[in-house]
This record gives sequence, structure tokens and C-alpha cells, in this order.
Amino acid sequence: MNDASNFLISAASHRFSDDEEDEDDLCDVETWEALSKSFGEVQSVLDRNRRLIQQVNDNHRSKLPDNLAKNVALICEINDNMSRVVGLYSGLSATLSAAVRRRREGNGILK
Repeated sequence: MNDASNFLISAASHRFSDDEEDEDDLCDVETWEALSKSFGEVQSVLDRNRRLIQQVNDNHRSKLPDNLAKNVALICEINDNMSRVVGLYSGLSATLSAAVRRRREGNGILK
């Protein structure tokens, strides 16, 4: 896990008092864990793309026909990975929105 993931998990685990073990706190922990997992997946895909882009650049600099042909598949993979990142961020947004909505409803802000 990266530093951001560790921060999210420790922030979610933090309690202001030991008496506050209620359903909202459990929901918050689960939400933070889900967000942390998704951010980890996003980072993994972005790291993979960084390596693929470096490989594409290296192939391009070599100007060898076989290497240039390989770039087509590499660029397709980069594109597929970016679509995956968009989907992951969409899921992150939905998870966070739902958590905020639940919290507001629980506090009587939205009904």
C-alpha cells in the first residue's frame, strides 16, 4: 500500500472516544477502506502506464520496424488502462457521494 492508502486507513480507524462505536463509524471505516483500495488500484494502473509509456518511447527512439510495430499494442494497452482508471474514479466518486449522503441523512441534514 502507498502512503495515501495508509493515511486513509488510519484516518478511518481514528476515534474521538472509545464510546463512539456506532453504525456510522463502521460505515465510515468501510468507506475509507473501499476508497483506499480503489486509490491503490488506480495507482497500480498508472504505474503500469508509466512503464508502458517508457517502453513506447524507447521503441520509438530505436526506430526499428519491429519495435515500432510493438508500439501499436502498447498504446492500445495504455488506452485500455486509462479507460479502467476512468471507471475506477467513477466508482470512487459514487462511493464517496453515497457515504456523504448516508452521513447527512444520519445527521438529519437530508431527508
